[in-house]
Amino acid sequence: MDIVEQKFAEWTKGLGPKEARIAVYTHIRDIPYKLIAALRDPKIGPTGLLEGNGGSCNPKHVLLGSYLSRLGLDVKYANYRFNWDEPSVKYPPELRALAKKIPLGNHLAVKALIDGRWVLVDATYDLPLRKAGFTVTETWDGESDTKNAVTFLSEVLNDTIEERVKYDSAIRAKATEEQKAAYSEFMEKFNAWLEQVRKDD
Repeated sequence: MDIVEQKFAEWTKGLGPKEARIAVYTHIRDIPYKLIAALRDPKIGPTGLLEGNGGSCNPKHVLLGSYLSRLGLDVKYANYRFNWDEPSVKYPPELRALAKKIPLGNHLAVKALIDGRWVLVDATYDLPLRKAGFTVTETWDGESDTKNAVTFLSEVLNDTIEERVKYDSAIRAKATEEQKAAYSEFMEKFNAWLEQVRKDD
């Protein structure tokens, strides 16, 4: 049994439908958030997320979407364009300067059809990141919208993860070489800062 199957079995064992979706949500949310470019590939993202115990919104929601589907829910993949230079985030000055130079992000979350309504399920940030100003849903009731992890500028829904990959790739293709270089530097320093935030928790 691979790790994706193993964790699903472990996290949902003996639970009813609502409790099972709360359990998978909570476990995925609690995986430390980290920007890892390779894990954007949905073929390796969920496995890499679980094996390495770290990943961004992309592998987290590819995994969450697949688990919610297994629990019998219809799922859509929700794209949210956002500005990394979010005022509520307590960036150190160097990171704030870098955040101003990089292109808009394309945040991924999941919408699940629960009791006839499309519900936002966003498991992006782990709990220790609250104190740095990140938006975290501390408890999910399994039926209401969670908070969106970002202050978004637009929403685009994809019916499949393949559609999401095409949409995201088209956005990323528009970035300049200068923006890509700035984003690489941002990723490295952002991840190091998040580790420090967790240590200080």
